[in-house]
Amino acid sequence: GCARDWDGLTCWPRATFGEVVKIPCPRFFEEFTSFLQRNCTQEEYWSEPFPPYSIACGFDEGSSKGPEDQKSYYSAFWRVYTAGYAASVTSLITALIVFAAFRKFHCTRNYIHMHLFVSFILRAVAVFTKDAVLFADETMDHCLMSTVACKAAVAFFQFSILANFFWLLIEGIYLQTLLLLTFVSNKKFVWWFIFAGWGAPTAVMFAWVLTRIHQQNTGCWDDDENGVVLWIIKGPILLTVLINFIIFINVIRILVHKLKSQEGGGSHSSHFVRLAKSTLLLIPLFGVHYIVFAFFPESTGLEARLYIELGLGSFQGFVVALLYCFSNAEVQTELKKQLCRWQYQEYLTFTHKHGTLSRETSPVNFVTQLSLLDKISPKRRTSVFQEGVTTV
Repeated sequence: GCARDWDGLTCWPRATFGEVVKIPCPRFFEEFTSFLQRNCTQEEYWSEPFPPYSIACGFDEGSSKGPEDQKSYYSAFWRVYTAGYAASVTSLITALIVFAAFRKFHCTRNYIHMHLFVSFILRAVAVFTKDAVLFADETMDHCLMSTVACKAAVAFFQFSILANFFWLLIEGIYLQTLLLLTFVSNKKFVWWFIFAGWGAPTAVMFAWVLTRIHQQNTGCWDDDENGVVLWIIKGPILLTVLINFIIFINVIRILVHKLKSQEGGGSHSSHFVRLAKSTLLLIPLFGVHYIVFAFFPESTGLEARLYIELGLGSFQGFVVALLYCFSNAEVQTELKKQLCRWQYQEYLTFTHKHGTLSRETSPVNFVTQLSLLDKISPKRRTSVFQEGVTTV
């Protein structure tokens, strides 16, 4: 029969002699639902696709949607989301250093923020790793590629997305806990949050990997998945988004009630409002789009998915660092204080050095040093002794 074949656009599966293989147009021709066919000939060679790509998938030589134009488009898009993830990683690492360096920021709220930062960093690293392993070599045969490295890269990518959504859920749960409870014990809640934020994605990924190995162990695990395998990942993510949406509505209700009541006033209310603004912005911003696309096939709305999940999504980490760290009034105040301390320390160091040099080069100091030297000089002592003997 005919072996698997990668023609530069589509992967054709293995076929027996005389078999006609029928597959849909590649994903980037998303507006076309036509099919391509190839026949495994007597010489065990693949025939040319029929109808040709230009007819079946709706483009001609002068079309702006040809393969080369699509390749150029995706290459430009790759530069955009690479820059976005690089900016996110840089800002998130800076925010982590700020929260870790100052003891004032060591509290449950910021510990949760720091874990959220780490999940966004992992997501960016996973995207870079996946691109490097799967798409670095343009001549690579994607039909035959099925290595442990590429499967691990895809699994790591899926884990980072799961962890990201679970930590967004933890942020929402913690905000509601703060609003409902008067006192939140750090020791009581923080370890449960950490266990849920990392343990749940790990359990889901373990189930996904086992299912992939036993039911759909094809390629690099980045192809279209069947229903069971697909919903092992999609189901938990969709659940976290729905729960966060319910929390979103409930938090708004609680905030309105607290602000109207007498107990909601003062600095305590101000703290809740600041945290709520950040969290309430994150919940719809990073979750609603997933509900929109969750019930559609992966090939549906591919261009819109790229813009939202990769284009805008690559800057999510930067937005998170901006909301929870750099635009935080407490962080800004503490950084200003530290900057003033450094400036004052530099001023003291400069003053000390300048004062030492001034004393060493002062004419008065020079005369004083000569007087001291003159007093302890041996010649001076001898002459004084001789004068005393002469006088006697």
